[in-house]
Amino acid sequence: MRLFSSLYRRTMVWSRHPHAPWYLGGMSFAESSFFPIPPDVMLAPMCLAQPRLAWRLALLTTLASVAGGLFGYGIGYFAIDAVLPWLHESRYWLAYRTAVEWFGLWGFWAVFIAGFSPIPYKVFTIAAGALSMALLPFVVASLIGRGARFFLVAGLMAWGGARMEAALHRYIDRLGWATVALLALALLAYR
Repeated sequence: MRLFSSLYRRTMVWSRHPHAPWYLGGMSFAESSFFPIPPDVMLAPMCLAQPRLAWRLALLTTLASVAGGLFGYGIGYFAIDAVLPWLHESRYWLAYRTAVEWFGLWGFWAVFIAGFSPIPYKVFTIAAGALSMALLPFVVASLIGRGARFFLVAGLMAWGGARMEAALHRYIDRLGWATVALLALALLAYR
């Protein structure tokens, strides 16, 4: 069944759209404070489709993400009492508790690690505001962590370029179904 190849083709067409950088910037901002989908899912195909723009797209993603992180910081700083009941009922509660614990242990490095890794960065931005982390170290850690992540993604995609795009197109259905199978197995193992 060739479900993923048609999605892949559509994604590559969307990634070349003239307004795609605006969407990437908006998604990067939103993901850093409340949106669940990471910007890598847009950044990677955009860099693959237009390798000559990879560094510019990585910079856009980084700056928009840090701006969104400042928004998340503001949520934590000014509205944590309003957000805590929702946070407690959401799937992010354990991540928030971990973030608070990590801030107590590592401060600056907690933001850096969350910015670079797949850990929900938004939770750390809100926790940083709730715990009144100094703003300058927060911004520096966010710029370094998020920048390293997004420039790495952009660099790998630009390096692969048309060759990687063709290879992905050829194997995307196998990769897609393998991912679905792995997720199903992980879900079964988790239960």
